[in-house]
Amino acid sequence: MSYIKKIEYEVVPQESFSVIRNCPGCGVKTNYRNTKRFRVNANGNRLDVWLIYQCEKCKHTLNLTVYERQKAAIIPKDEYQHFLSNDEETAEKYGMNFDFFRKNKADVDMDDITYRYIKLQESSSGPADKIACHEQTLIHIQNPYGLKIRPEKQIAEVLELSRSQVVKLLDRNAITIESISSKNISFCVKATP
Repeated sequence: MSYIKKIEYEVVPQESFSVIRNCPGCGVKTNYRNTKRFRVNANGNRLDVWLIYQCEKCKHTLNLTVYERQKAAIIPKDEYQHFLSNDEETAEKYGMNFDFFRKNKADVDMDDITYRYIKLQESSSGPADKIACHEQTLIHIQNPYGLKIRPEKQIAEVLELSRSQVVKLLDRNAITIESISSKNISFCVKATP
Protein backbone atom coordinates (compact mmCIF):
# COMPACT_ATOMS: atom_id res chain seq x y z
CA MET A 1 0.00 0.00 0.00
CA SER A 2 1.38 3.42 -0.86
CA TYR A 3 0.52 6.81 0.48
CA ILE A 4 1.24 9.78 -1.74
CA LYS A 5 1.53 13.36 -0.62
CA LYS A 6 1.96 16.21 -3.11
CA ILE A 7 3.48 19.51 -2.10
CA GLU A 8 3.97 22.49 -4.37
CA TYR A 9 6.37 25.37 -3.71
CA GLU A 10 7.36 28.54 -5.51
CA VAL A 11 10.77 30.24 -5.35
CA VAL A 12 10.27 33.96 -4.82
CA PRO A 13 13.00 36.62 -4.74
CA GLN A 14 12.84 38.75 -1.61
CA GLU A 15 13.99 41.94 -3.30
CA SER A 16 14.94 43.41 -6.66
CA PHE A 17 18.06 42.06 -8.28
CA SER A 18 21.18 44.19 -8.03
CA VAL A 19 23.28 45.07 -11.06
CA ILE A 20 27.07 44.79 -11.25
CA ARG A 21 28.53 47.67 -13.22
CA ASN A 22 31.63 49.81 -13.38
CA CYS A 23 30.83 52.96 -11.38
CA PRO A 24 32.29 56.22 -12.73
CA GLY A 25 32.13 57.70 -9.22
CA CYS A 26 33.95 54.85 -7.45
CA GLY A 27 36.20 53.84 -10.35
CA VAL A 28 35.52 50.11 -9.77
CA LYS A 29 32.75 47.58 -10.35
CA THR A 30 30.07 47.93 -7.69
CA ASN A 31 26.50 46.85 -7.06
CA TYR A 32 23.69 49.12 -8.12
CA ARG A 33 20.41 48.81 -6.23
CA ASN A 34 16.85 49.52 -7.31
CA THR A 35 15.73 52.92 -5.94
CA LYS A 36 12.10 52.01 -6.71
CA ARG A 37 11.82 55.29 -8.59
CA PHE A 38 11.08 55.93 -12.24
CA ARG A 39 12.15 58.77 -14.50
CA VAL A 40 9.60 59.75 -17.13
CA ASN A 41 10.55 62.11 -19.95
CA ALA A 42 8.33 63.41 -22.74
CA ASN A 43 9.77 64.50 -26.05
CA GLY A 44 6.91 65.69 -28.25
CA ASN A 45 4.39 62.85 -28.38
CA ARG A 46 7.05 60.24 -27.47
CA LEU A 47 7.81 59.00 -23.96
CA ASP A 48 10.89 57.56 -22.31
CA VAL A 49 10.61 55.70 -19.00
CA TRP A 50 13.57 54.52 -16.95
CA LEU A 51 13.88 52.60 -13.69
CA ILE A 52 16.59 54.28 -11.62
CA TYR A 53 19.32 52.17 -10.03
CA GLN A 54 21.94 53.64 -7.71
CA CYS A 55 25.50 52.68 -6.72
CA GLU A 56 25.35 51.40 -3.16
CA LYS A 57 28.63 53.17 -2.30
CA CYS A 58 28.62 56.64 -3.92
CA LYS A 59 24.95 56.92 -5.02
CA HIS A 60 25.86 57.43 -8.72
CA THR A 61 22.73 56.61 -10.75
CA LEU A 62 22.07 54.23 -13.62
CA ASN A 63 18.89 54.51 -15.70
CA LEU A 64 17.56 51.21 -17.07
CA THR A 65 15.16 51.62 -19.99
CA VAL A 66 11.57 50.51 -19.48
CA TYR A 67 10.17 52.30 -22.56
CA GLU A 68 12.13 54.21 -25.16
CA ARG A 69 10.62 56.70 -27.62
CA GLN A 70 7.17 55.14 -27.34
CA LYS A 71 3.93 56.86 -28.25
CA ALA A 72 1.98 57.66 -25.11
CA ALA A 73 -0.99 55.66 -26.40
CA ILE A 74 1.07 52.42 -26.42
CA ILE A 75 1.77 52.56 -22.66
CA PRO A 76 -1.22 51.34 -20.61
CA LYS A 77 -2.69 54.26 -18.64
CA ASP A 78 -2.62 52.48 -15.27
CA GLU A 79 1.04 51.50 -15.78
CA TYR A 80 1.87 55.07 -16.81
CA GLN A 81 0.28 56.33 -13.57
CA HIS A 82 2.40 53.80 -11.65
CA PHE A 83 5.52 55.25 -13.27
CA LEU A 84 4.50 58.81 -12.38
CA SER A 85 3.72 57.89 -8.77
CA ASN A 86 6.89 55.75 -8.36
CA ASP A 87 4.81 52.70 -7.48
CA GLU A 88 7.08 50.35 -5.52
CA GLU A 89 5.28 47.19 -6.65
CA THR A 90 5.80 48.11 -10.32
CA ALA A 91 9.47 48.93 -9.63
CA GLU A 92 9.90 45.54 -7.91
CA LYS A 93 8.21 43.77 -10.83
CA TYR A 94 10.71 45.24 -13.28
CA GLY A 95 13.56 44.74 -10.78
CA MET A 96 12.92 40.97 -10.76
CA ASN A 97 12.55 40.46 -14.50
CA PHE A 98 15.60 38.90 -16.21
CA ASP A 99 14.30 39.91 -19.65
CA PHE A 100 14.30 43.54 -18.51
CA PHE A 101 17.98 43.26 -17.53
CA ARG A 102 18.88 41.43 -20.76
CA LYS A 103 17.20 44.16 -22.79
CA ASN A 104 19.32 46.73 -20.92
CA LYS A 105 22.51 44.62 -21.22
CA ALA A 106 22.85 44.81 -17.43
CA ASP A 107 24.65 42.09 -15.46
CA VAL A 108 22.61 40.79 -12.53
CA ASP A 109 24.67 39.88 -9.46
CA MET A 110 23.57 36.25 -9.18
CA ASP A 111 25.44 35.81 -5.87
CA ASP A 112 23.45 38.64 -4.29
CA ILE A 113 19.95 37.26 -4.92
CA THR A 114 18.00 36.43 -1.79
CA TYR A 115 14.92 34.25 -2.12
CA ARG A 116 12.52 32.11 -0.15
CA TYR A 117 10.17 29.22 -0.77
CA ILE A 118 6.43 29.70 -0.44
CA LYS A 119 4.27 26.62 0.00
CA LEU A 120 1.43 26.93 -2.51
CA GLN A 121 -0.51 23.79 -1.70
CA GLU A 122 -0.36 20.37 -0.13
CA SER A 123 -2.60 17.43 -0.91
CA SER A 124 -2.59 13.73 -0.20
CA SER A 125 -4.19 10.54 -1.39
CA GLY A 126 -4.38 7.21 0.35
CA PRO A 127 -5.55 6.12 3.79
CA ALA A 128 -5.41 9.05 6.18
CA ASP A 129 -5.87 6.97 9.33
CA LYS A 130 -3.23 4.27 8.72
CA ILE A 131 0.54 4.39 8.59
CA ALA A 132 1.58 3.37 5.12
CA CYS A 133 4.24 0.80 4.37
CA HIS A 134 5.86 3.01 1.76
CA GLU A 135 5.29 6.70 1.97
CA GLN A 136 6.00 8.81 -1.08
CA THR A 137 6.03 12.56 -1.33
CA LEU A 138 6.01 14.28 -4.69
CA ILE A 139 7.41 17.79 -4.46
CA HIS A 140 7.12 20.34 -7.26
CA ILE A 141 9.09 23.59 -7.10
CA GLN A 142 8.12 26.39 -9.48
CA ASN A 143 10.82 28.89 -10.39
CA PRO A 144 8.90 31.52 -12.40
CA TYR A 145 11.75 34.05 -12.18
CA GLY A 146 14.26 31.56 -13.60
CA LEU A 147 16.67 31.98 -10.69
CA LYS A 148 19.84 29.99 -11.28
CA ILE A 149 19.70 27.57 -8.36
CA ARG A 150 21.16 24.10 -8.76
CA PRO A 151 18.56 21.30 -8.46
CA GLU A 152 20.23 19.59 -5.48
CA LYS A 153 20.37 22.95 -3.68
CA GLN A 154 16.63 23.50 -4.22
CA ILE A 155 15.90 19.99 -2.93
CA ALA A 156 18.18 20.53 0.08
CA GLU A 157 16.59 23.87 0.96
CA VAL A 158 13.02 22.58 0.73
CA LEU A 159 13.78 19.40 2.69
CA GLU A 160 16.05 21.28 5.13
CA LEU A 161 18.96 18.92 4.48
CA SER A 162 22.57 19.49 3.49
CA ARG A 163 23.46 19.19 -0.18
CA SER A 164 25.74 16.22 0.60
CA GLN A 165 22.80 14.45 2.27
CA VAL A 166 20.67 15.08 -0.81
CA VAL A 167 23.39 13.73 -3.13
CA LYS A 168 23.56 10.52 -1.02
CA LEU A 169 19.76 10.16 -1.12
CA LEU A 170 19.80 10.67 -4.90
CA ASP A 171 22.50 8.00 -5.25
CA ARG A 172 20.41 5.53 -3.19
CA ASN A 173 17.23 6.40 -5.15
CA ALA A 174 15.53 7.56 -1.95
CA ILE A 175 14.99 10.77 -3.91
CA THR A 176 14.29 10.61 -7.63
CA ILE A 177 14.02 13.60 -9.92
CA GLU A 178 10.88 13.28 -12.03
CA SER A 179 11.29 16.37 -14.25
CA ILE A 180 13.58 19.35 -14.42
CA SER A 181 13.80 22.63 -16.34
CA SER A 182 14.96 26.18 -15.71
CA LYS A 183 11.45 27.08 -14.46
CA ASN A 184 10.60 24.04 -12.31
CA ILE A 185 11.70 20.78 -10.76
CA SER A 186 9.65 17.80 -9.58
CA PHE A 187 11.08 15.09 -7.40
CA CYS A 188 9.81 12.18 -5.36
CA VAL A 189 10.94 11.42 -1.83
CA LYS A 190 10.53 7.78 -0.82
CA ALA A 191 10.67 6.80 2.83
CA THR A 192 10.18 3.44 4.50
CA PRO A 193 9.45 3.12 8.23
